Amino acid sequence: MGVDRHGSETYFVIGEGLLGEARGGRDVVALPALAPTAAPVAAPPPFRFSRLGPKGAGKQLGRPNRLKIAQAMTHDNLSPGQIPAGFTYLGQFIDHDLTFDKSSLMEGVDIPPATLLQARSPSLDLDSLYGNGPADPGSAQFYAADGIHLKEGAAQGGPPGSDLPRKTSGPNIGEAIIPDPRNDENLAVAQIHCAFIRFHNRVVDSLGAIPAPERFRAARRRVTKHYQWMIRHDYLPRICNSAIVTNVFTQGRKVFEVGASPTSVPTMPIEFSVAAFRLGHSMIRATYSWNKIFPGATLAQLFEFTHLSGGLPGPIPDIWIADFRRLFDFSQLTPPNPALVVPAAKFNKAMRIDSKLVNPLSTLPVADLAPENNLAFRNLLRANMVKLATGQQMVTFLRSKGLTVNKLTKTQIKNGNGGASLAGLNTTQRHALLDNTPLWFYILREAEFHQGKLHAVGARITSETFHRAIEGSQFSIVRDTNFHPVLGPNNTTFRMIDLLNFAFNGNAALLNPNGN
Repeated sequence: MGVDRHGSETYFVIGEGLLGEARGGRDVVALPALAPTAAPVAAPPPFRFSRLGPKGAGKQLGRPNRLKIAQAMTHDNLSPGQIPAGFTYLGQFIDHDLTFDKSSLMEGVDIPPATLLQARSPSLDLDSLYGNGPADPGSAQFYAADGIHLKEGAAQGGPPGSDLPRKTSGPNIGEAIIPDPRNDENLAVAQIHCAFIRFHNRVVDSLGAIPAPERFRAARRRVTKHYQWMIRHDYLPRICNSAIVTNVFTQGRKVFEVGASPTSVPTMPIEFSVAAFRLGHSMIRATYSWNKIFPGATLAQLFEFTHLSGGLPGPIPDIWIADFRRLFDFSQLTPPNPALVVPAAKFNKAMRIDSKLVNPLSTLPVADLAPENNLAFRNLLRANMVKLATGQQMVTFLRSKGLTVNKLTKTQIKNGNGGASLAGLNTTQRHALLDNTPLWFYILREAEFHQGKLHAVGARITSETFHRAIEGSQFSIVRDTNFHPVLGPNNTTFRMIDLLNFAFNGNAALLNPNGN
């Protein structure tokens, strides 16, 4: 979900080698293919992608066609859906956890290749929060002096924990001291990272009876499993057809790494990374009711007031601390806490998951790269770069695995259901799109006909990828089927609002330091 600011990108696809693009959208191939069964080498690729389904049919849309589609997808006037806006950026936090390469923190020499490979594995272990743990020299900087709590930062004039910990001297003053610097890309994901730091530290404090040497591992295990439970039972059913999510988590995977050893190293399907999990782009709002002081904060401001994107030379001003009550719906808390509920006019709902993106995403701050600074165009460009299967190909593939998958009709793809209008495409371009629909566009069109949720193709790819990432994690609720949450209202419920409620101890003054 992060914005590409470098003008180039690469994907090491197992069995195919390094697929990438140089500045200007030219394809590059720089490394030989690695067979799926090859033994790990001394310096494995930075991150391993795989192909869940078939390669593209060879009938990729031309550049003018992709540009027309991208222009059709970016609009000023969109309608919000039913998902609280905080889940947009929780999704970004999760994405960074899935794609975090913690091998960059390994400062020692003679690291076993298998360890390096595992460090570059898609899993939901919260490595982007913990790094390699307090005992690792490269990760010790993220921890307090006791080696158990995570360091907290503070906004200028704000309470402890209200900002990321930051460097106060040296050449990079203001840089966040966190394992994954991408979590300082915008204020929303940065504030969510702060909340997870708080969550870990409160869990540590709740484990007083456990001897200190064992407390960190016990806390991380509890935090990680509750995080996975929240993803499985709160996040995924909000963005995907819940029946498909339940089917995958109760009946197992049917298409992705089927039969893999549960503790083996997972890979990341490019169909998920380049198409299905880019759903979050359609959820982004152009403005946010951020807090009492900024009831109309622009998307650009959320990037400006960070170090990574805006070059902020220190902590954020306290006036930019998030009002979490405007991002997540605390009206569902048990027991109720009226102090955590805001009027509907102040609450932010994410844009509906469909084939439209807000207009600011048509002009990203990527110098001298127009039209590549249109995010929709870049997504379509990536798909072409890695020869991604079309939506129609993926339907055929999923059916070949015994799944019942309804295919969108050409009329549905053409007209959509409140999504992007294809009126700007000429007849030839429109026919090309209807015959070979880019997977990302197809998945978003599916959502338009299913209440703004990923459906047959999108939900299957997403659910199976998450299942495998949880299964292959160090701590795993897929492998530990006896796990039940203990930090929510009961032993079956733990949602993002429960995580925040626990992390902030239900204190409205901490969840919203700037007042009503």
